[in-house]
Amino acid sequence: MKIEFHTEKSANGGKKSADSYIYKIESALEPFREVITHLDAHLSDEDPAHTGVNTKKCKLEIRLENRKPIAVTDQSDTYEKAIDNALIKLTASLNDFG
Repeated sequence: MKIEFHTEKSANGGKKSADSYIYKIESALEPFREVITHLDAHLSDEDPAHTGVNTKKCKLEIRLENRKPIAVTDQSDTYEKAIDNALIKLTASLNDFG
């Protein structure tokens, strides 16, 4: 499974954060490794001025062998929560494939 990780300038955190997020994603999707060919992860801050809540956004899009891509999005108050919630949605969608 190839993973591409994208962040906007406002979604800073450095390479250490990116590496830990990638590890979290890989670990959560390990049971589906055989059918996932590619994953794009996008992190963004919908409100860089920090005037609102739930502004951290995570979008995960996977490509599967012989199936249509699946994309999920979540917004939360931290990137960690947004990633966790997006992974819950994504694994639920993958479990629906049986």
